[in-house]
Amino acid sequence: MEPAGRRGKRCTALRPQRGLQGVSGFRRPPLLRKTGSALPPRPANPRVPEAQGAEVTGGRSDGRWVRGKMTTLVLDNGAYNAKIGYSHENVSVIPNCQFRSKTARLKTFTANQIDEIKDPSGLFYILPFQKGYLVNWDVQRQVWDYLFGKEMYQVDFLDTNIIITEPYFNFTSIQESMNEILFEEYQFQAVLRVNAGALSAHRYFRDNPSELCCIIVDSGYSFTHIVPYCRSKKKKEAIIRINVGGKLLTNHLKEIISYRQLHVMDETHVINQVKEDVCYVSQDFYRDMDIAKLKGEENTVMIDYVLPDFSTIKKGFCKPREEMVLSGKYKSGEQILRLANERFAVPEILFNPSDIGIQEMGIPEAIVYSIQNLPEEMQPHFFKNIVLTGGNSLFPGFRDRVYSEVRCLTPTDYDVSVVLPENPITYAWEGGKLISENDDFEDMVVTREDYEENGHSVCEEKFDI
Repeated sequence: MEPAGRRGKRCTALRPQRGLQGVSGFRRPPLLRKTGSALPPRPANPRVPEAQGAEVTGGRSDGRWVRGKMTTLVLDNGAYNAKIGYSHENVSVIPNCQFRSKTARLKTFTANQIDEIKDPSGLFYILPFQKGYLVNWDVQRQVWDYLFGKEMYQVDFLDTNIIITEPYFNFTSIQESMNEILFEEYQFQAVLRVNAGALSAHRYFRDNPSELCCIIVDSGYSFTHIVPYCRSKKKKEAIIRINVGGKLLTNHLKEIISYRQLHVMDETHVINQVKEDVCYVSQDFYRDMDIAKLKGEENTVMIDYVLPDFSTIKKGFCKPREEMVLSGKYKSGEQILRLANERFAVPEILFNPSDIGIQEMGIPEAIVYSIQNLPEEMQPHFFKNIVLTGGNSLFPGFRDRVYSEVRCLTPTDYDVSVVLPENPITYAWEGGKLISENDDFEDMVVTREDYEENGHSVCEEKFDI
């Protein structure tokens, strides 16, 4: 028997949402096409032939698509990291936000300029996403300007298509704003807006051509989504969102450490690194909790983490077991965090959100619940094709725990298989790269010509968001 309070969850099945009352700070950018831009005029782009009055060639000719002359940029626009790259090149993972440092409050750093900050302690994040939705367009526009500009990808917009991801059941107002910015401001030649899970499913089906069904578990920064796909179409009636993601885990770890040892509420960047370095998913929560209570050498869970001082120690690290001082203090001047049950209690929230009062089911139960909402004859195919993506799936033990709990909840005559890709963070981007090489890619996108003729309605018809 388990103590009361650890289980007792409900599911949050997603429904299309109409308003933005739940998202704080939403500001829709001004309509650019109908009323004229309220933004400051952009400098002429020397890379765009139109700026010199040159004749535009390539892309579309006589109303037909000319393959080979257009490049495709794939952008998995996550709430924490943007995964970006041309379809014929490799992917880069870049922070999708801006930063201000404690030492240089007036200067704003964008995306991977974080590497230029000499002292990242007390780093202040300015995020374009809130609660999983893109609401701060000023920040997002500056990040995209940097990514598309001369310092990064030097995008020639008149010769480039873009595949870009967005959340499930995205608000219509956000979709329209994105159309306007991509087509009217940046002037991409063609756009494909798609869910990241659809790209992951495409990649999985390409690697496993004999399979027709899979269920994508995307555990990212804001949410965890569980989405079944059959023949590359998502089954909307079985989509589940759990309101637990990497941001919540980092914030919870900050609170625990601040309460028990050291005030770190302003050190999001440092504690996020601590989480990635020391946390793991327990295979037996109560056994590990008992070990964490032991003293001295018997406590194999306890670990000492050396915090960075950004002068001699640029990045935090774990003390080797043989160098740990189990009683007394360290003689060196290093600042040490001693972590025991925090290491597995924080990722445990993904499996038992009720531990911190979020009355929802954990990931394994949500997977089973989602599959049980589907026709019975399809269920065995989903149980043997569970795919884990997103940053949280990198926790050691995550895949094994999902497998063991789903196995316990599944009829014995069903096979269960849980797949963790080699790089779950870039898996969706790789799916986008494959889609751009498809023969039917030109039928999936909306071209700028189509958009100028038909407006947002053509995007609503083509894109299954």
